[in-house]
Amino acid sequence: MAGTSPNRAFAEKAAVAASAQSLDYRSVSELRGLLDARKVSAVELFEHAVGRIEALDLHINAVVVRDFERARAAATAADAALARGERRPLLGIPMTVKESFNVGGLPTTWGLTAGRDWRAPEDAVPVARLKAAGAVILGKTNLAIALADWQSFNPIYGTTNNPWDIKRTVGGSSGGSAAALAAGYVPLELGSDLSSSIRAPAHLCGVFGHKPTSNLVPQRGHAPPRSPALATDLTSGLGVAGPMARTAADLSTALDVIAGPDEFEAGAYRLNLPPARHNALKDFRVLVIDSHPLLPVAGEIRTALDQLANKLISTGAKVARSSSLLPDLAESARLHTRIVRNFGAFGRPPEFFKQMQDAVAALKPDDDSLKAWRTRAPFLSHHQWMAAEIARARLRLQWASLFREFDVVLCPPFSVVAFPHDQKPDQEERTIDIDGESHPYLSLIIWGSVATPPGLPATVMPIGRSKAGLPIGVQIIGPLFEDRTPLAFAGMLEREFGGFMRPPEMQL
Repeated sequence: MAGTSPNRAFAEKAAVAASAQSLDYRSVSELRGLLDARKVSAVELFEHAVGRIEALDLHINAVVVRDFERARAAATAADAALARGERRPLLGIPMTVKESFNVGGLPTTWGLTAGRDWRAPEDAVPVARLKAAGAVILGKTNLAIALADWQSFNPIYGTTNNPWDIKRTVGGSSGGSAAALAAGYVPLELGSDLSSSIRAPAHLCGVFGHKPTSNLVPQRGHAPPRSPALATDLTSGLGVAGPMARTAADLSTALDVIAGPDEFEAGAYRLNLPPARHNALKDFRVLVIDSHPLLPVAGEIRTALDQLANKLISTGAKVARSSSLLPDLAESARLHTRIVRNFGAFGRPPEFFKQMQDAVAALKPDDDSLKAWRTRAPFLSHHQWMAAEIARARLRLQWASLFREFDVVLCPPFSVVAFPHDQKPDQEERTIDIDGESHPYLSLIIWGSVATPPGLPATVMPIGRSKAGLPIGVQIIGPLFEDRTPLAFAGMLEREFGGFMRPPEMQL
């Protein structure tokens, strides 16, 4: 029998390559349709994702804990379930999760050397819910040390590089999550957010991310290594777990899977979030904020936000550029800084507090800078913490008043686009360049402090590119427990004006 002709062999290879490429950057909903129609198998999706990770991650370093053997078994089981006619929201869909979430049998280190040899005994609640919905968990993605940086590097796993420019950061602390999405490894990720840890990476990598309303998604099993998985939140609701994806619809799908009370909580209730306020952009009342009193915003980001506002006006939406109802953004940033830094000091050794006492003594009494608030924060008394909680309650009332006049608030997710890696150990020594001027690196917290203290939901999505071709996103803040409103608004923007674009170097 004659061998296969060169032309036929080439055609077969081309067909295989085209088939693989057709799966690149597909959304959950698209893959769900292919799986349900049996046009592709879960094992094929698994193999495609693994192949892409193995081909590209040497340069990006996003998927730092790999669980491919168990994932293949899960994909095989998903195919058997599909063949039986089962249908679940994520059945057969490959995804990864942030390293800080416990996955039974895998390491959870938070980038800390003390956690290097520890393995989680069971899944975190959101991970268990994703698996129950049929997700195939391939592994875990890189993060910032102790989840406390806007860059994702640590002594355990090294540095994650931005798929748009590997010399630049992916953001943090859910940086590996954003990179895995931007590189086209998986269509869905699980991240966490305290000070923009979902929102900043989504903006810097050009993907979608959602910070849910406080306490909407249980976080049991999202704890430092060797910590018990308790149904408690030491951040008083500031920290959240939330989905990341490449489309707004996929964020909504994932949120429906992971949201709802922890089964360990007394008086568990049925999740029943209200629907989105409107079904068309023209019906939305939009407040646009493009500046902050404590830190400038890069001109290119402000321009992109302004262009988006003008596009919204062209649709018939009511757009305002200011409102007397807006809470004091500077006060919110100071409040957020105070609580987060106090939480971050919990469990630190005595020498840390001695060092901070010396730093406090060196401050001038009238120093009201964010650095001064960071320095004094570890020594909050219980009464001062209670005062901070009362201040947060007042913020919630103020935002509730604002959302009687507006449906969503648009603002930057971050003051800059993706910046070059800067791994100075002391973050106080780092600076950030904004339009040619140097500013304190840690002041980048400010845009995370708008939605976090009052516990508001916030969706980030890409809206443009900088002159250097780097992604620019927008933060869409919605009313408390009305997560479906910013998510729906993001989906409408995506359909009307476009959303995710793959990085040029990822066009393989």
